[in-house]
Amino acid sequence: MKQYYKKPLAWLLQESGEEGAQGLKRTLSGFQLVMLGLGVIIGAGLFSLTGLAAGNNAGPAVTLSFVVAAIGCAFAGLCYAEFAAMIPIAGSAYTYAYTTMGELLAWIIGWDLVLEFSVGAATVSISWSNYLVEFLSGYGIYLPPQLVHSPFETVTLSSGEVVHGLFNLPAALVVILMSYILMRGTKGSAIWNAVVVSLKVGVVLVFIALGWKYIQPANLVPYIPKNTGEFGHFGWSGILRGAGVVFFVFLGFDIVSTAAQETKNPKRNMPIGILGSLAICTVLFIIFSHVMTGLAPYTDFKNSGAPVAIAISHTPFKWLGQLVVLAIIIGYTSVIMVDLWGQSRVFYAMSKDGLLPKVFSEIHPRFRTPWKSNILFCVFISLFAALVPIKVVGEMTSIGTLLAFVIVCAGVWILRYTMPDAPRPFKTPWVPFVPIMGILTCVGMMVFLPLDTWLRLIIWMAIGMVIYYCYGRKHSRVRKELSSRQ
Repeated sequence: MKQYYKKPLAWLLQESGEEGAQGLKRTLSGFQLVMLGLGVIIGAGLFSLTGLAAGNNAGPAVTLSFVVAAIGCAFAGLCYAEFAAMIPIAGSAYTYAYTTMGELLAWIIGWDLVLEFSVGAATVSISWSNYLVEFLSGYGIYLPPQLVHSPFETVTLSSGEVVHGLFNLPAALVVILMSYILMRGTKGSAIWNAVVVSLKVGVVLVFIALGWKYIQPANLVPYIPKNTGEFGHFGWSGILRGAGVVFFVFLGFDIVSTAAQETKNPKRNMPIGILGSLAICTVLFIIFSHVMTGLAPYTDFKNSGAPVAIAISHTPFKWLGQLVVLAIIIGYTSVIMVDLWGQSRVFYAMSKDGLLPKVFSEIHPRFRTPWKSNILFCVFISLFAALVPIKVVGEMTSIGTLLAFVIVCAGVWILRYTMPDAPRPFKTPWVPFVPIMGILTCVGMMVFLPLDTWLRLIIWMAIGMVIYYCYGRKHSRVRKELSSRQ
């Protein structure tokens, strides 16, 4: 087994107790972890993918699609909760894989999570800039087009003049602002996130409260539209296909586990944060989708990028559309911050293990955060967001998250057999049924991801393997320690 260089569980438990005054500061409560989860789950995806799933796949039964997707996430969430309570160390799936499957697979999943968080933060910041321009234009405020587009983009003005972009300033500034908040400390970041989450959840609740009165029962009939003869196009197969679409609205709850080393009483609070955020979002999403499909015929949402605006047009509250745009801006802000948070914590764990240079795990003496890592990623991601067009950056990848889910589900199953007597403050129920279902659900989602997503993963992994064999393998603390004992 040593050839896989697994990190002994005893080492992890010892590290979690030795961090003390020199490591990350434990400041987060269960409530703050729930808010952290809500911060990354509730984003613009709720305002766009819900309509696409209803218009193209499930009709009003998109509510059932959310139920199916939530069940799939719950399988992975239960496994994450066991690991996070059992091993309260930064690094999430990377750390869990290191203990159960060995260093090489841990590097692969850690490097993959880096892709998810970095590309995600850059992509969301560019989209945040686009929504900000749209929001300000509603009040007659127009930013210079050269300062909201990359140098590889052109814009045709109302006069017919074509101008080239220079620098996407808003996209860069929001990354810098979120990085600054993170560098100032975990507690301050959590407070900011809680305020942002409260605002955007408030907008969702306002939409539900104001829209409920104007639901037209006729729009909900038939609740499950008859299948057109094509798999996934309405009927029960459409509900399942719709679940695959809205599944990605839930992705991100796993990022809560990256804060394990900054959580007070993680054995109790980590399961609360992971499962609590999932449960709250599931209830909100089901009610939200019911109101949306009740306000307008589901056929109106087909291929629409702004389904909520269509739903609002069937109410007297036209001003609510601008409020939704504001909610998207707010939602994206917290997603950017939590992505940057998760990015730095994964690199912190990998650096502590010697797989990356020490600069990524150096802690600020006052704020107790990996501030140098935050600065490096702030520079890289802000420049990336400012200079690269969104069509090149691409959509925020989900394949890293799904792969992490598979690793964690498999890890729980493996550790139950290899270390059955290890203390488990929270135990995943019905093992191996829950881990197996989690693996099958996530692998099924991965199979249907676009080819370019797989190609991006392969290229990124090739770069990562070069770094691992040129640096990580030679400096691995675990490898050195275990080799010396042979």
